[in-house]
Amino acid sequence: MLFNSYAFIFAFLPATFFVYFYLNSKRLTTAAKAWLVLTSLFFYSWWNVAYLPLILMSILVNYTIANKMIKYNKSEINLVSKKRFFQIGLFFNVGLLAYFKYMDFFISNTNILFNTNIELLNLALPLAISFFTLQQIAFLIDSYEGLIEENKFLTYSLFVTFFPQLIAGPIVHHKEMIPQFFSAKNKVKNYRNIAIGLFVFSLGLFKKVVVADTFAGWANTGFDTATTLNLFEAWATSLSYTFQLYFDFSGYMDMAMGAALLFNIKLPRNFNSPYKATGMIDYWNRWHITLSVFITTYIYTPILRSFKRASFGKAMTVTIAAFLISGIWHGAHWMFVFWGLLHGLGVVINHYWRKKIKIKIHKGLAWFITFNFINMTLVIFRAKEWDDAIKVLSAMFSLDYVVLPARLYKYFPTLTDYGVAFDTLAKNIGGDAQNVILALLIAFIAVLGFENVTYIIDNFKKTYKSIVLAGLAFFFGVLSLNAPSDFLYFNF
Repeated sequence: MLFNSYAFIFAFLPATFFVYFYLNSKRLTTAAKAWLVLTSLFFYSWWNVAYLPLILMSILVNYTIANKMIKYNKSEINLVSKKRFFQIGLFFNVGLLAYFKYMDFFISNTNILFNTNIELLNLALPLAISFFTLQQIAFLIDSYEGLIEENKFLTYSLFVTFFPQLIAGPIVHHKEMIPQFFSAKNKVKNYRNIAIGLFVFSLGLFKKVVVADTFAGWANTGFDTATTLNLFEAWATSLSYTFQLYFDFSGYMDMAMGAALLFNIKLPRNFNSPYKATGMIDYWNRWHITLSVFITTYIYTPILRSFKRASFGKAMTVTIAAFLISGIWHGAHWMFVFWGLLHGLGVVINHYWRKKIKIKIHKGLAWFITFNFINMTLVIFRAKEWDDAIKVLSAMFSLDYVVLPARLYKYFPTLTDYGVAFDTLAKNIGGDAQNVILALLIAFIAVLGFENVTYIIDNFKKTYKSIVLAGLAFFFGVLSLNAPSDFLYFNF
């Protein structure tokens, strides 16, 4: 079930909301919590009920192991047993993810390296496995380190399955979520939270179905269909995907945060105007924040601490390793690994510049360099094969593919002597040049000139302006639901 679907908006969400608060009003708090778990599992099963046993098994195994470690935390005698359970838990989660997400990738590369012919398993990637696995790994680590004192099965199940954040995050932490599920005031309808939730959900819906899906058409045609691209089409293709990815993923997050607020649950923010970043360090403090926090807390820091003496060089080496892991987490393909490497190098160069060179760059120039680096590396992130990436990148920087609008030929006919063509400017990406330029211009204004959703939530005022804005966003969003599309991060 998609957030951007009639079934979710007009049936699932209101039914879940009203029954949940009705049960709480009758002081059936355990039943209300169970209702959220059941509806979340129904929400998850909507795509394919075959995925349900997998997530249930994952929850049961991780809950059992976490409880064993919590029990052992109270006795120093069982430290060896606690460590063994922790290792079993890590092996189970990493193994589960490796089997379903990376086994075919491993087999195909083995076949190439050793000239073997091992048959691929052709496993379907279970929905949300990357997100609920990382979330439970973090819970296991915190249990092992004694940061969790109590763990009830129903609460743990809700922590993992809560439907607003289940499919594509944000990757939530137990200390952020579990106290909210126990809070007495959260069991009563909060009309301010409802107003904010509906407002944010409507904005997210608009960002996804109107903005992101519009850019998706041009990006998909440019990457997957067009055999050649001119200079304008190549830049339009790359920028279209850059904006599609942002508005698609941040739109999902807005809808997730909005839906959660209806239940008085505040999810951690995952975006902080990332395209305003003036450096790669700044960018990764703004983009997919909960993934960055997870990698920093549970991968980067433990590896760096394993060295007897930390140094700048070692820290930068671990940074590269962390970004390679981030790359492969996004998908079982060398394109993602290379993208991770490039971003790791970008962050390392940014650190080196700060520490060694110390030359201050003008903020506007810093933004220009950062944004274009992100845009170009996202070509590699989006491309299915190397040839697709080369097709777009080569056209972006080649004057052999310069095309001007056909109507300008009568004014500049001699330009044809220099290899300039006059034709329909965006025909290879299935768009009209004026529409593409206008959409890109509006997108730049939106990401650079407006406040982000976190600011809106913190400073929300219920005025006629906000009501009209939410109403228009919701109206045009619903109007575009004829063919709902998946969110991009469902694939990761």
